[in-house]
Amino acid sequence: MKAIGYVRVSTEKQADFGVSLEAQAEKVRAMAVVQGAELVDVIVDAGESAKSLNRPGMARLMALVESRAVDTVIIAKLDRLTRSVADLAELLKRFERRGVCLVSVADSLDTRTAAGRLVLNIMTSVSQWEREAIGERTRDAMRHKRANGERVGTVPFGYRAGADGLHLEADPAEQGILSRIRELKAAGHTTRQIADELNRQGFTTRRGTAWRFQYVAEALRAA
Repeated sequence: MKAIGYVRVSTEKQADFGVSLEAQAEKVRAMAVVQGAELVDVIVDAGESAKSLNRPGMARLMALVESRAVDTVIIAKLDRLTRSVADLAELLKRFERRGVCLVSVADSLDTRTAAGRLVLNIMTSVSQWEREAIGERTRDAMRHKRANGERVGTVPFGYRAGADGLHLEADPAEQGILSRIRELKAAGHTTRQIADELNRQGFTTRRGTAWRFQYVAEALRAA
């Protein structure tokens, strides 16, 4: 059985959390011995994010998988491969088509077994739920802050930060421009036409630059 190892870190700081490239490679080699597999190589993606599969090492890994040059892909931990449930599902589908199994050391996963596939499906579903739950809590917190007039992120057009730096207060000059934008939008003008009209009337953006349709769209969304 031929195996290929894959290791990844997005930043050098991850070495402090036991996921350095060397630590991962050591676990991969040890697992290859346990599996009785010939480890062809350990592919390295250094300084690459797991948010996308567009990585040099990943491209090389998939080329070996597609050519059936290996039977097994060994990783130290599942999130070293990807943090996206959709990307993981796609990778597993491609592995299965080529008869390649996935082994994750830290997660005790081996997709050659039905139990391994079941656990992997459960783990990815829970991971997706956690991300969505965090997103919901973040959105709820931001809505609460907005309802209380607290500043969230950048200050939207038409407002300015209050003396306490937390709450927003209306900016009279920008509110006047914002009212004009709303009037033009209600009259059926496109964002590009509104930008042209604002520039014709001598209005500028907060940065003192000419209006563009993107700026008009942002002002309307924030209003």
